[in-house]
Amino acid sequence: MLYDMPAAVPSLKSIPGMPPLIRQVRWWVMALLLCITIINFVDRQSLSIVAPLLRESLKLSNTDYGIIVAAFQMGMMMGEFPMGSLMDRFGVKFGFTLAVSWWSLANALHAVARTMLHFSVLRFWLGTGECGNFSGGMKTVSEWFPVRERALAIGIFNGGSMIGSIIAPPLLVVLTLKFGWHAAFLLPSALGFVWVFAWRKWYRSPEDHPSMSAVERAYIIDGRESTTDQPAPSNRELLKLRQTWALMGCRMLVGPVVQFYIYWLPEYLYRQRGLSLKEIGLFAWVPFLFGDIGSIGGGWLAGRLLRRGFSVTDTRRITMGIGAVCCLLSFAVVGARTIPVALAGICFVLLGHTFLSANMFAAISDVFPTSAVGRVTALTGIAGGLSGMIFPLLTGILVDHFSYLPVFSLAAVMPMAGSILLFAMVRSLRQVSLGKEKNL
Repeated sequence: MLYDMPAAVPSLKSIPGMPPLIRQVRWWVMALLLCITIINFVDRQSLSIVAPLLRESLKLSNTDYGIIVAAFQMGMMMGEFPMGSLMDRFGVKFGFTLAVSWWSLANALHAVARTMLHFSVLRFWLGTGECGNFSGGMKTVSEWFPVRERALAIGIFNGGSMIGSIIAPPLLVVLTLKFGWHAAFLLPSALGFVWVFAWRKWYRSPEDHPSMSAVERAYIIDGRESTTDQPAPSNRELLKLRQTWALMGCRMLVGPVVQFYIYWLPEYLYRQRGLSLKEIGLFAWVPFLFGDIGSIGGGWLAGRLLRRGFSVTDTRRITMGIGAVCCLLSFAVVGARTIPVALAGICFVLLGHTFLSANMFAAISDVFPTSAVGRVTALTGIAGGLSGMIFPLLTGILVDHFSYLPVFSLAAVMPMAGSILLFAMVRSLRQVSLGKEKNL
């Protein structure tokens, strides 16, 4: 079956015996994915929120701070493939348990760090675990959701990154002002361990989950790609496919943009726009609310286009194109005369970025069988981690020696470049037939 072809998508209301939404197990699995993604991004934000205080106490330059951020990205890059392989080989129940426990411990230890070296080592450790969130999440979505629902499902759990970024500024600022910056690392870490307990107690595969109705189980299994019974492809086979390299190149160009806004937005507002730490807590969450709207909106529009008969390729091309155009507003941010105008520009950039990325991640499960989704997601994460490691270093150097203008300019064009690269290399997003010469 080639998923580039339009498909008739029945309404769930027309499926006899389908339980009401509140009792459909796959959406409870999605709720768990959403929760851990929120926790993941609160963890990531902890450093950036307290950075204005830490930088002053540790006397860190923009370049020094860029090194700490780059250490996290290096950890993400180094951990991606081991985590993706872990998810594919041992399954997401064990994989998520290990990944979340690993990164939660690393984040908690930030509370005892005292030097740039301490923070760099711990950020590296944190990155080696947190990269498992997306490879595990993609693997879970590919197992639990039929093709027609995947962009929406990915949009929802990817939207957790924005919800976490919405929650983080006010929550962590309050914790920091009341209890000191140590609390900004300890609370999210505790939540991670609570989530692990819930995941271990409740999660089962779709084939084995005792709470699932037979109708929902059939709906999920019948809606998967037809190649799930293929033997798991080897890593060498995956690296021979142009589809793998196209998705890696796309994420390499797209990924650093949202990371720039996550890690540098508090610093930019504090040093360039003159906001206090309290004001950052009041306003820095707003752009991420728009990012959440974009993530869910990108998945919703993809599902709507598929229901109207658009092919998967056209659907991804349209939604990613819309998102890339919105990202061009990064050009306007640095030149804005007032803080509200600058924040409005950032809002639309993040809306566009997540609109695009929900469909970029969905394209992985469009093209690859479930047995390879974890590793391909990890390979794209390695590519994104490499650029994510370089970009903060470059940001620190450019800001120290020039200004934010070249950084915002790069952030404007990279998502468009990534989308063009993907569709230039892969004309049709269809399930690969592994081992066939045409995929090379």
